[in-house]
Parts: sequence; C-alpha cells; structure tokens
Amino acid sequence: MIELTITDGVAHVVLDAPGRRNALDERALAELDAAYDEAARAGVRALLLRGEGPAFCAGRDISGVDPATDDVTGYLDGLVTPLLRKMSAFPAPTFAAAHGACLGVGLGLLNATDVVYVADTAKIGSPFAMLGATLDSGGHALFYERLGAHRTLDLIYTGRLMSGTEAVTAGLFSQSFPAADLRAATEEAAAAAASGATMAFLASKRLIARLRDERLALWDAVAAENADQAALRDTDDYREGFAAFQEKRRPRFTGR
Repeated sequence: MIELTITDGVAHVVLDAPGRRNALDERALAELDAAYDEAARAGVRALLLRGEGPAFCAGRDISGVDPATDDVTGYLDGLVTPLLRKMSAFPAPTFAAAHGACLGVGLGLLNATDVVYVADTAKIGSPFAMLGATLDSGGHALFYERLGAHRTLDLIYTGRLMSGTEAVTAGLFSQSFPAADLRAATEEAAAAAASGATMAFLASKRLIARLRDERLALWDAVAAENADQAALRDTDDYREGFAAFQEKRRPRFTGR
C-alpha cells in the first residue's frame, strides 16, 4: 500500500490503496513507518506525502474491526502515536498534498507534516459523531490551537467537514489549490526546499517545535535564534549564501 521513491533528493511517499480511500490498518502503518525510516537513511533533503485515488486518507481502516475485541490502545499508542512522532521529527523539510477525505489518522498525518497544501475541495474534520468514538491522532490539539474551543466542539458534535479552502482560511494549513494543480504545486515546493539551505530550514523546524511544545517566551525564542545563527555560520551553505549574495548570483546549496 505504501510506495516510496526518491528523485533528486526528494522522497515521495504515496498512500496507494485508492479502493479504500487510503484508510490505514496496522500493516499500512508499519509500511509507512518503514518508508520514513528508509527515506531518513537515504539522507533525502525533502519529503512529499500524498495519496492516490479519490482521497488523501479516510483515517483508520475499520472494515474488519470487531468493536468487542478492538485493541484500540495497541493501534493508537503502539502504532499511530510513534509514527506521528517520527514524522514530526523527520530530518528534512516535509510536505503533504492532501485532497478528498483527510480524516482521523489522515488528519494526524497532516498535522505531523511541516507544510500542508490542500485541494480546494478537500474534506477535513472529525467524522466520529456517527461512530461513538472521539477524534484522535492529535486532532483536538490541532483544532483547538487554530480554531478555539467553540469551533472545535462544533465540528466534533456535528461531524461537519471543512473544505480545503475553509481550512486554509481558518489557519489549519498553508495553501489551497484546485485539485488538478495540487500535486504539481506541492512537488515544486518540495523540490525547491530540497535544493535550498536545508540545515537552516531544520534549525527553523526545531525552533518551531520548541515554540509549540515548550511555549517559549519571546526573548527565549530570540536567544534560540541567535544560537542557531551562530551554529549555521560554520556551515558550507552559510558561506555559500553570503558569497552568492555578494557576487550577485544564485546560491548553490549542498545541505552541509
């Protein structure tokens, strides 16, 4: 179900089970985990995640799940949460192209990705109102942080799904595109990041994670920025960037 290809320093990770809208069972989660490990070992400079077929990811595959014996703890604590942590900490800029249904665990995959582009017509939200279950995979934190308590609970209680355009307007994700243009736009962004100053990008990625997780105060964040800048001064990319600016040419970054 999970396909991985690497082209020009970009890992392309594809959810490829269109017949079930890329819903994820235990096997698919293990394959996705392994794909991220392989991409990290390959030293890629960017990663792009997308789905084949009519949806990005409709969430957990519950087609064969017996609720009386469902090991929900094993699925969420044992598989989903470790994967989301790994995705969030991936050692390169990550991008997602999301279309169609982006629900449950699928929403969690997006939340664990650095930059998310969505189709205008994507469907984003909590589908659990009719299941007797609750939103998982970090969905509560994502919605509450961006939408506040009232709008979050409205989405959860009603099961209403936001369009991609609405989700971007609300600040959930970065940009929305017509569905026909989504993949090309995301691939272009991932390729640009892969040819950029990836060590500097990773410094920003780490600092954003600290701002989210540690709630750094302004001057603590400034101090962290200063320390990162001092460390980057000794990299090849820092020297190349300054040289290219002074010589009025495009920089040739190597990620070192």
